Amino acid sequence: MALPYVLTLIADRTSGSLPPGVISAARDMVKGQTPITLSEAEAVDIPCPAPGTGAPSAATFRAAFASHKVDALFLRARGRRKAVLVADMDSTVVSGETLDDVAELAGCGAEVTAITTASMNGEIAFDEALRRRVALLKDKPAALLEEAWSRTAITPGAITLVRTMRAHNAVTALVSGGFTWFTQRVAEECGFDQHYGNGLGISGDRLTGELDAPILGPDAKRTHLDRLAEERGVKLTATLTTGDGANDIPMLEAAGLGLAFHAKPKVRSLIETQINFANLRAHLFAQGYPASTFVEG
Repeated sequence: MALPYVLTLIADRTSGSLPPGVISAARDMVKGQTPITLSEAEAVDIPCPAPGTGAPSAATFRAAFASHKVDALFLRARGRRKAVLVADMDSTVVSGETLDDVAELAGCGAEVTAITTASMNGEIAFDEALRRRVALLKDKPAALLEEAWSRTAITPGAITLVRTMRAHNAVTALVSGGFTWFTQRVAEECGFDQHYGNGLGISGDRLTGELDAPILGPDAKRTHLDRLAEERGVKLTATLTTGDGANDIPMLEAAGLGLAFHAKPKVRSLIETQINFANLRAHLFAQGYPASTFVEG
């Protein structure tokens, strides 16, 4: 009879392999069965019984393996593969913050970055922070968008994540508090089915410093998640969300599996399922996909 839980261990491949000693220690902690290799020296599943009184917490697993740069996810074994993926864009599917990159090129990078950091940490309301940042771009050349895009890097594993889930009949959406000017390009490069973001005001060859209403913020991300699940005909338990900032918290909390990806402190304090070291391939291992089934980018 299959055990009801699984502990998934995932190594950061840029820092090294998954040590056998870590696997052995983890197995002992959860009284697990023989580990199942998902990717040699990178990821394993350890089937295990339901946690009893005094069982290790998610925080305990993270602390135990952090020095090895190994992520640990303790999940129910049933229903791991998800039918809907909703992903944040900035600092999740792309490695930087696109608005901050535009601002740096425009000469107001420090001011915009400070507001971004405060917003992502939940210190300033998202709508207010976005308006303040965009206002600093008034009358700047629209060509800066293209220059910022040329410097934008897709996060390792993003294309593989999207293509693999789509190959297994999942609906994938990029939902960002950033701009549709970027979400369209990122969605095309990664293969997302849908993309949503904020409209950035452009008049001629200049940025207007204004946004097209309505603003897509935390509530809108959750709304898109609900809609996509309904359209796909599944419950929220069959959805996966990923993001790093405070505006992602509602959708991370609502999803069947919400993964805080290299997230800000406030997000990590609220979301137990975290990827702090590995890249976006980890989202596939979390669903039980072996690397042999990945559709590589």
